[in-house]
Amino acid sequence: MSTAHLDPDRYETLRFERLGDVLRITIDHPKSKLNAVDAVLHAELAQLFRELKCEEEARAIVITGSGPAFSAGGDFDWFPSLDDTAKLDHLRRDAKQLIWDLLDVEVPIVAAVNGHAIGLGASISLLCDTIYMAETATIADPHVSVGIVAGDGGAVIWPLVLGPARAKRYLLTGDPLRADDAQSMGLVNEVLPADRLQEEALAFAQRLAAGAPLALRYTKLSVNKLVKDALNVAFDTSTALEIVTLQSEDHDEALAAIREKRPPQFKGR
Repeated sequence: MSTAHLDPDRYETLRFERLGDVLRITIDHPKSKLNAVDAVLHAELAQLFRELKCEEEARAIVITGSGPAFSAGGDFDWFPSLDDTAKLDHLRRDAKQLIWDLLDVEVPIVAAVNGHAIGLGASISLLCDTIYMAETATIADPHVSVGIVAGDGGAVIWPLVLGPARAKRYLLTGDPLRADDAQSMGLVNEVLPADRLQEEALAFAQRLAAGAPLALRYTKLSVNKLVKDALNVAFDTSTALEIVTLQSEDHDEALAAIREKRPPQFKGR
């Protein structure tokens, strides 16, 4: 597949800019100012990383978000539509392929986390090769807050970076991390004032683009073998258990509590 297959007109929720040797991709959902993940954005992210595996023009990629969020995670209005096994199994397969394709993109990817990176948004940013984060942004994986398992890569990448105990502190509570804390723990590489984020992320991507392409690509693929080993251990289990919890009464209660603006009353079923 050549670059001609990456057709911006085929995407509703993503914008593309070719800046010399750098391809900048902006998550910009026209129906969600927080770039919440619904069926359309989920499908387009899966399509994006599948096509980026064959990118031939760009020598580095920047992925960022529009407005106040990189991506605020799953769209609560979408969840109730995932109401049968066939839909959930399709989601599981798409989610797995999305993450594996992201890791198989050979071109170096710089995440410019402009705002809140939540759930899948956090997983995507943390699985990029270098993560720049605005000092006003936060990052979190609050799957448990809506009664489901962190099954989109969070149960893999957080422990891999932070170690099990510290990762569980955040995965079991869904508590957000401020940018400076995320940097001090090693989750992200650089924290910058919001008005400098795009410039600095692009400058670093341009530095990568000026490097020896084969050396950079093959080094990235070698390091990502370590990440894929961790995915082999935990990903299928976490996604399977996520499907179980998506069908639970506790998940239904969490969504009802959000709609009714009250604390949820979980019962473990």
